[in-house]
Amino acid sequence: MALLSLRNIDFSYGKTPVLKGVTLDFEEGKTYCIVGKSGAGKTTLLSILSGLASPTGGEILYNGEDIKSINKYEYRSKYIGVIFQSFNLITKFTALENVVLSMDIASVKGSVRDKKNKALELLKSVGLDEDEANRRVLKLSGGQQQRVAIARALSYDAQIILADEPTGNLDEETQKEIMDIFKELSKQGKCVILVSHSKSVAESCDVRFELTRLGKR
Repeated sequence: MALLSLRNIDFSYGKTPVLKGVTLDFEEGKTYCIVGKSGAGKTTLLSILSGLASPTGGEILYNGEDIKSINKYEYRSKYIGVIFQSFNLITKFTALENVVLSMDIASVKGSVRDKKNKALELLKSVGLDEDEANRRVLKLSGGQQQRVAIARALSYDAQIILADEPTGNLDEETQKEIMDIFKELSKQGKCVILVSHSKSVAESCDVRFELTRLGKR
C-alpha cells in the first residue's frame, strides 16, 4: 500500500483551475520528482501534499486514511518534513539552534542536551561538522544552508520529505551532493518527493511525474 496517495485532486485559485483529476501514489524507499512547465501547479501540489493548502476536490490519503481525519498540525509536524526553496531558516540562529527549535515545535521528547546531541548527529549526517553547526545561518553558504534545512526536516523523524527546488541555487557539484543525501534517505526507508526544473535531478530520482499546464499541450 502507498504511504501517501492523491485521488482525483482538483485545485483552483478563484475561478482559475490549476490542477484537475491528479491521481498519484508515493511509496516508502523511493525518490520522486514532480516536473512540469511554470504554471503547471508543481509547487501547489507540494503545498497540498504537505497539508499547507487544501484541494478544491478529491482526497489525500496517508497510510490509507484521509488526512481530513488527522489533526493538520500533527500531520505537518510529525509525518511530513518540508524543505522550502528559500530554506526558511531563522537567520539569527545557528544551524544547531534551527534544528533544535524544529524538535521543540514538533514536541520531540528529551532533555536539552539530548536534543542538541541529536541535532549535531543530524547535521553531521548531512555533511556539516560541529564548527559549522555552531555558526549563524548567515555565515553558511547556500549549500550548507540547504543541508541545515534537510537536517531540520529530519529532526522529528518524518516519514515523508518534501522539497521545493532543493538544488535550484546550487552549483553542479553541490547539487549532486544534496541529491546523494536524498537518495540515501530513501534507502533508509523515507519517501522523498521533490519539485525541480533540473533535468539531472529528475533523472536521478526513481520515479518522475509530469504535470501539464491546464489548457496547454
